Amino acid sequence: MTEPLLSVRDLKVSYKVGSGRIDAVDGASFDVPRGSIVGLVGESGCGKTTVARALTRVIADNAAITGGQMMFGGRDLVTLPEREMNALRWRDIAFVPQSAMNSLDPVYTVEYQLNEVLRRRGGLGRRDARRRCEELFELVGIDRGRLSDYPHQFSGGMRQRVAIALALALNPKLVIADEPVTALDVIVQRQILDQLRELQAALGISVILVTHDISVVAYICDRTVVMYAGKVVESGTMQATLTEPSHPYTMGLRNAFPDLQGAASGVLTPIEGAPPNLAFPPPGCRFAPRCPFVLDTCRTVQPPLEGIAADHAVACHRAGEAAALREKAARIETWMGRAVA
Repeated sequence: MTEPLLSVRDLKVSYKVGSGRIDAVDGASFDVPRGSIVGLVGESGCGKTTVARALTRVIADNAAITGGQMMFGGRDLVTLPEREMNALRWRDIAFVPQSAMNSLDPVYTVEYQLNEVLRRRGGLGRRDARRRCEELFELVGIDRGRLSDYPHQFSGGMRQRVAIALALALNPKLVIADEPVTALDVIVQRQILDQLRELQAALGISVILVTHDISVVAYICDRTVVMYAGKVVESGTMQATLTEPSHPYTMGLRNAFPDLQGAASGVLTPIEGAPPNLAFPPPGCRFAPRCPFVLDTCRTVQPPLEGIAADHAVACHRAGEAAALREKAARIETWMGRAVA
């Protein structure tokens, strides 16, 4: 088996809050194969963005990586000296934020901002930088004549394409996109996702796509990592995790979102309740308070993330019953009553 581009093991990220701390990411493990798109999916507050930020080690002042490994190209990003880590940023690992305006300065032209990356970080001369700017705009489907425009002169979708161009400027091996289409309408979402997939295939890069929308994952990703309350509860190929999910949370997510391609899929079924307060996480499975298939064991014993197939891992005490649970999970009354054993 080919060594993955990125291998995350038992990652822990904590936030200092008052006199205590909150473990926003508590033992996350997953791989990113070379040349693949991996969807990191879950509700808001489950730790997705914290994981994404931790991979670049650009985290909040009150946050700290408190454990685990992030192996990238044979080096552990957790222990890498800051000088070496800084050299990796943008060259090898690039980041696309949720809002393009968070990465674009409104008082400078787009070309000026691209040039800053290409000349200062990439070491290109003026002519080569200009040529690369034009190439990048062509890559993301924007007329090169708009290089002299300011960010506010672009639409939301166009700004997101500019943000992707910035991330691709130095030909990174890994691009982390944090909710890149959340603020866009469905038509533009699909255009951006199609563009991202085309670029990934053409350039051979790996992508981590952070999203709360499982339909986006189904549309574009090769692999899925499902997070809940700071933990990875299921991971594997898109086919394994979304077509035949083995964790009740993944089953619930699949029921709760429409198809991005517009296919009719019946009534959407919400998951009642909300994720737990991570300052006081439940002692057993963190999904137990919302799970319709909960057992007494689930409330007291935390299930480990274990492989159930060659490329499919699940953290659930009832993973062996997944086929039967999927049939029950497809019924709306299962989630409305939350009393199905």
